[in-house]
Amino acid sequence: MKKISSPVIREIKYSEKDLSKFEDIICKEEDTNKKILLNYPTVYIINDKNNNEKFSVYIGETADIKRRTIQHLNIDPKKRVEWKKLSTSDTSKMLVIGHDHFNKSLTLDIENRLMLYLSSADKVDSLYNRRMNEQNEYYTSNELDSIFSKVWTGLRKINKDLFPIERIIKDSAIFKASPFHKLTDEQIRAKDFILLRIMEALTREKTGQLILVAGEAGSGKTVLMSSLFYELSQLEQDGDENIIYKDLSSFLLVNHDQQLKVYQQISNKLGITSKKKSNLVSKPTTFINNHSPEEPVDVVIVDEAHLLWTQGKQAYRGKNQLYDLLERAKVVVAVFDPNQVLTTEQFWEAEELAKLQHEAIQNNNYILLTNQLRINSDKQTVEWIRLLIDEQKINVIPQDKKGYDLQIFDSPDELHKAIKEKAKNQNAGISRVIATFDWDYVSKKKPKNEDYWNVKINDWSLPWNLQLPQTKEQKIKNRNLSWAEQEQTIDEVGSTFTIQGFDLNYAGVIIGPSVKYRNNKIIFDRDGSRNKKATQKRKLKDNSKEYFSDTLLKNELNVLLTRGVNGLYIYAVDEELQQALVNAKKEMSENKNESN
Repeated sequence: MKKISSPVIREIKYSEKDLSKFEDIICKEEDTNKKILLNYPTVYIINDKNNNEKFSVYIGETADIKRRTIQHLNIDPKKRVEWKKLSTSDTSKMLVIGHDHFNKSLTLDIENRLMLYLSSADKVDSLYNRRMNEQNEYYTSNELDSIFSKVWTGLRKINKDLFPIERIIKDSAIFKASPFHKLTDEQIRAKDFILLRIMEALTREKTGQLILVAGEAGSGKTVLMSSLFYELSQLEQDGDENIIYKDLSSFLLVNHDQQLKVYQQISNKLGITSKKKSNLVSKPTTFINNHSPEEPVDVVIVDEAHLLWTQGKQAYRGKNQLYDLLERAKVVVAVFDPNQVLTTEQFWEAEELAKLQHEAIQNNNYILLTNQLRINSDKQTVEWIRLLIDEQKINVIPQDKKGYDLQIFDSPDELHKAIKEKAKNQNAGISRVIATFDWDYVSKKKPKNEDYWNVKINDWSLPWNLQLPQTKEQKIKNRNLSWAEQEQTIDEVGSTFTIQGFDLNYAGVIIGPSVKYRNNKIIFDRDGSRNKKATQKRKLKDNSKEYFSDTLLKNELNVLLTRGVNGLYIYAVDEELQQALVNAKKEMSENKNESN
């Protein structure tokens, strides 16, 4: 393959005067630079730093940088207040990026990728772009990754604050949930279908249409919902062009503190706001308490809908949050995975859940995502993990040709050390230890005679999540970060309460005493769990009470074992389970030696 050249990047002050200077200087440079920056398509980044050392950013692409910049300076400020801020600021700058391989499609893809990266950057608090321009394959599309990396490296040389190391961007929770990811064909079909069903519903004065989106952990549901929410916000802003979307009201809900924090950041950075000043991103209870069935909204998107409550509790006085949402919206788009229901207060009786799914299918409102987008492994490795979870069987661990790192450790200490070693390497991404909820933990309360609630195995211990002290600087830095992104959490143990909905590059999973291995099969022991919400009885519609701990503890294991993108490290407390896992790994090694 022909060597790809480096981009030509120039930074200027964002003003007409400096634009003219830029043109004069480029005209005096070598012909190649002049051609690349003035005659070829270019990508540009307009940015301004505020008093909090944060940036406001706009990214664009154009075939004529001079004409486009003059339009931004003279015409756009009359239409949008953010353009007025940029044009009147003394500190705003513009970066112009050119490359000898740039064409219209490639510059649009570079623009999209920059939107994805900069919307995820810690130092960016506002991204002014409104539209994405996703491209299909084209003549030079195979060069996108290589050229983009060179562009990012060049930008970092100019401004390391605005353009951090790529790995830092990719590890951020906001990046992983960003609406600017290029969707798969399956996700595009799903999104287009949902938008069509929403448009049909908006023409009718009827509430309660449910669109169910199903798929296993890692099938791309969160990115799809994020992209859908952003698209709806843009349609509302363009309401003058299509009367159906005028004053469109759309909300994004999630019943998970860590995931809520991420969605709120995305909403704030992208300027997704409501004319009525209501919170467009919130928890379901907040939305239900603030909206009446008499004044239904247009669209409610519920990510992790399996976490919705199906019974009342102190903070929520209803009986079923999904039914309450259906009364308050014309359309509810709910992402639902029954294998990620974790507590009795989220539990659905089989008959009721089957009815819900059947109605969605009958109404042509059921979407199943089948791609595995998280676990970067061979199909056989995914099948091994699924067999362990779904059928509770342990087969020989397969050899993974993609290099997915599946290891069984002899002790929790060795597992923790291996995860810390991975975390040291910036290019290896975020790695953390996580565990089944089998050791005591009470939030906002200290244990007797100890500093922290700990995961304890023999003479080894490590604090549960959200406990280690933070300096004032760390608290400020961590304010908008999910648990796994915070530096001090490398010496904590995460749980489903902090890791559900997120991924890790390497997940170190400690399987506690609630999971055992007897008679060649995994079993679940509620007496070994400390998760009361999974082990207590649930009152059913007929007023009888039953245990559902086998299902809920199995779902907990499912969430934990499907977090690792590039690797899964396991240690089991139960001796028989640990031995079965060690044997499965040993047999893999023996098979590998025989094949060699």
